[in-house]
Amino acid sequence: MTSSLESTVRRRRWLLALGVLVLAGLSWAAVRGVNRRPQVPTAEVKRSEFVDYLELRGQVKAIHSVVVTAPADAEDLQILHLVHEGARVKKGDVLVEFDATKLKATLAQDRSVLRGAEAGTEQTRATSRITLEGDRTDLLKAGYDVDSAKLDASKGEIVSRIEGAEDQLVVADNQSKLAASAQKSKSDKTGADADLDGQKHKSDKAAFDVKLSEHRISVLTLRAPLDGIVTILTNYRSGGFMGGDQPFKEGDQAWPGAGIVEIPDLSALRIECRIEESDRARVALNQAANVRVDALPDRELSGHVARIGALATVDFSGGWPFPKNFELGVGLDQSDPRLRPGMNATARIAVDKIPNAIVIPAEAAFQKSGETVAYVLHGSKFDERTIEVGKRGESQLVITAGLKPGDRVALKDPTQKQ
Repeated sequence: MTSSLESTVRRRRWLLALGVLVLAGLSWAAVRGVNRRPQVPTAEVKRSEFVDYLELRGQVKAIHSVVVTAPADAEDLQILHLVHEGARVKKGDVLVEFDATKLKATLAQDRSVLRGAEAGTEQTRATSRITLEGDRTDLLKAGYDVDSAKLDASKGEIVSRIEGAEDQLVVADNQSKLAASAQKSKSDKTGADADLDGQKHKSDKAAFDVKLSEHRISVLTLRAPLDGIVTILTNYRSGGFMGGDQPFKEGDQAWPGAGIVEIPDLSALRIECRIEESDRARVALNQAANVRVDALPDRELSGHVARIGALATVDFSGGWPFPKNFELGVGLDQSDPRLRPGMNATARIAVDKIPNAIVIPAEAAFQKSGETVAYVLHGSKFDERTIEVGKRGESQLVITAGLKPGDRVALKDPTQKQ
């Protein structure tokens, strides 16, 4: 009797324990089923300011700068010496030296011609002086002979008539010689003056050639017009038809008037970009911008749209065929001592702002049957919901209907197999 009772008690205890285990298992399964979430990333629908950005690539450039150019009246312009990129220079420092070997040889020849011309001028002047001195002597002698003959002729009253006639003939002959001497002296002076003028013309031309050669040599040395930091400009003849241009370097052949070096004013910099025609209508002067310079990854600079090109121009950096687009300048509201012209940069321009908007990530909207839908999480499943998009940005959408703040939406289509 006692044994049977104990057996019954043990059986009841076992059944009770089994029941407890079954109930626990069912409860765990129910809880697990309720809390189970699909393995799809989600995002919360928020109410915040919507900002649409336009991202453009460009380069840092100085608003004010001085470009040092090759001489416009030179022919052979091979760069012999060139200052280094980024070098700090003072006013008057040598920036570029072109090869002047041929011009120096020409200058030496011109100086030799000048020395010969000057020597010829001195010789002509000396010869003229000797000739004119001789003419002056002859003229004086002829005048003396006339006076002497006149004196002898004045004795005609006391000598015979024959001797008097002879004396008159002598006077006439000496007067003729005097006139001839005077004419010869005048002619010699005119000839001497002409010879001297011709020789002086040769000397002047030789002196001009020397000065011209010296000037051409002097302009082959380009000096800094002001203090600053050097930027080496692009040699547009260094690349092929498809581009690949490189900055000027020693040994390059420049052309008359080519810009070789630029010295920018680092106190006023901006980002020069190109913008497509379809985007030009979206930008306006003074729109805010954030600028990231590739060489300064640790800093973001604030700026604004400072200039918008009025006419489309050919963009030679856009590849073949060269597109036509608009120039756009982003002024910098901040600066950094590390900034240099020529650095590549990205400007993000805030082209549209909507305060207090309902926004979702752009990847949370899907196209289904010609409608835009979002998948809203309810418990353990997603409900498909048609939405209306008011504005589209790079990474966000403005929702005007279909969602409310606090909803969680799928970032991937949950109806597709993951």
